[in-house]
Amino acid sequence: MSTVEPRTRSSPPAEAGASASGATTMLLTGNQAVAWAARLARPKVVPVYPITPQTPILEELTKFQAAGEFDAEIITPESEHSVMAACIPASLAGVRVFTATASQGLLLMHELLHYASGARAPIVMANVNRTVASPWAFWPDQTDSVAQRDTGWVQFYSECAQESLDTVIQAFRVAEKLMLPVMINHDAFYVSHALEPVSVPDQQLVDAYLPEFAPAHRIDPEHPESWGNVVSQEMYYRHRRAIGEAMAQVFDVALAADGAWRQLTGRGWGLVERYRCDGADTVIVTMGSMCGTAREAVDQMRDAGLDVGLVKVRLFRPLPVEALRAALHGVDEVIVLDRNYSPGHGGVLHQELLAALYGLSRPPRVRGLLAGVGGVNVSPRRIAEYVREGALDDGAPDPASIWVR
Repeated sequence: MSTVEPRTRSSPPAEAGASASGATTMLLTGNQAVAWAARLARPKVVPVYPITPQTPILEELTKFQAAGEFDAEIITPESEHSVMAACIPASLAGVRVFTATASQGLLLMHELLHYASGARAPIVMANVNRTVASPWAFWPDQTDSVAQRDTGWVQFYSECAQESLDTVIQAFRVAEKLMLPVMINHDAFYVSHALEPVSVPDQQLVDAYLPEFAPAHRIDPEHPESWGNVVSQEMYYRHRRAIGEAMAQVFDVALAADGAWRQLTGRGWGLVERYRCDGADTVIVTMGSMCGTAREAVDQMRDAGLDVGLVKVRLFRPLPVEALRAALHGVDEVIVLDRNYSPGHGGVLHQELLAALYGLSRPPRVRGLLAGVGGVNVSPRRIAEYVREGALDDGAPDPASIWVR
């Protein structure tokens, strides 16, 4: 099954929303959309600690609970570390679990993110991408989540509120099919606090898409099983290999989940999206909210006669290497826009893409730009300038990521 899929517009047209059974269009922020998705997914345990700019997700869920519209145990421990410590045993007990965090909160969870994936606990977590300290700041930056790329969590990045709602619901289906935790990331403020029309599906539709969680193995006094005991080297090896085998299935399972959602709602997002790439000499590659800005820049450059396209990376872990190779086949130049920075390494998406394309007989020239780090605004005009500057440079591509403003 191909992992390069088209997707609907980020804000679906009225006729698409109207065709979905019982769907209601609401004006929601990205965080409110995530809270609605969590409500519709019917988790039983929701441990959350408030942290800017994730706090509105917790606030919205508590409003739903107070109104009798959200039948879940909301737990507010003393820290994000304790939040994940509560998520893991709840998931192992066999109930659906949701949580949300951001920035320093995600970093504080780091130890237990490994525990969660190692326990094969299908927790779904929304992370609002925000700068990490120090210095102290509150702007959109994806370093917090890309720094967790080796923890064994599936990672999605969404461009808009509608995509965040749909992806949270799809994430439960993926997580519970493969028994892997899933993280959905969207940018602080550009998505988390920005209002847009969102099609909210009917509860019955989501119930049909997402049956009640009933794992084959769970902590049950009537049927004792153990978890967390010390294992031999060979057992540990087999366990880690099994996680890798589950990760290898993510592409097909996630695409199947996305396809089933498309049939029900008229909306699908794919895993890697090609936008106006046919005949393109230069292709921009990025993820998150910057995709929307790049889409506008591509439209403007196409109108000006420049052959430019966009490849949007929605699934980052596991990285869809074959899909990226297919999406960029025959392209002369690739410009990667990173809203993250790994000191001593560069832009993480840039470096991951270089590795993904390594060994091709005719690889494109890849340039990595650190554009948007710390939440710096990157306008369509500035993206067009990046493309034109690259076209004027006939030198060999620099494997290092370049700081730009």
